[in-house]
Amino acid sequence: MRLIQVTDTHLHADPKARSRNGFPLRQLHAVLEHAKRQRPDILMVTGDVSQDETLASYDHAQEAFTSIGCPWFWLPGNHDQPELMEEYRQLNSEVDLGHWRLLLLDTRVHGQPHGELGQAKLQALADQLEGDDRPTMLVMHHPPVLIGSQWMDEIGLLDREALWQTLAAYGQVRAILCGHIHQAFASRESLAEGEVAVFGCPATTDQFLSGSADFAVDEASRPGYRVVDFNEDELTTWIERVDL
Repeated sequence: MRLIQVTDTHLHADPKARSRNGFPLRQLHAVLEHAKRQRPDILMVTGDVSQDETLASYDHAQEAFTSIGCPWFWLPGNHDQPELMEEYRQLNSEVDLGHWRLLLLDTRVHGQPHGELGQAKLQALADQLEGDDRPTMLVMHHPPVLIGSQWMDEIGLLDREALWQTLAAYGQVRAILCGHIHQAFASRESLAEGEVAVFGCPATTDQFLSGSADFAVDEASRPGYRVVDFNEDELTTWIERVDL
């Protein structure tokens, strides 16, 4: 089973709109065309699909994601409007991959750049994990760990400690995919029941400069995506970059 992650497409209603460093829709199509070569079984989009929160931006997104030719799923980021997303595609909380499963968490806080889950969502997550011990990957927009970039760490998942406390009892959680950070990232968290890998992903739009105290775009870095292969109880993952 092969999953492709794309994230932070930041599309506009105007298909020719510019970002700071390029053209979001053109770059999305280039990334997806490259990703098709990986022969994915599933496409996962981890938020900030829209930049201007318009129905037209989601129309562009739906057309682009459908072009990859495999089932696709998405979740909202801090720039998104979930109600508009659901005009095109349901916001799932779980995806069954057979031996593995994905649990999709909505970390969005209305009107805020940071993310939170809150007690109700954490309890719902615990209930999902309690009832199924298959190897599990969590998918969310905001990073649940510090990434070493001060400005970004201030707008990550603010209740990350509560999340890790919830996960401490569930050894079947093997990895977390996140968006939001516009850069490649990998780390591991050690819990009582085992390690959990955390993976960030380049955006299809502008890349952010890693390790920066203040907001900065990495003008030398290219857009990209993450590939995840699920093999029995283990996974293999890597980043692909796309020339424009």
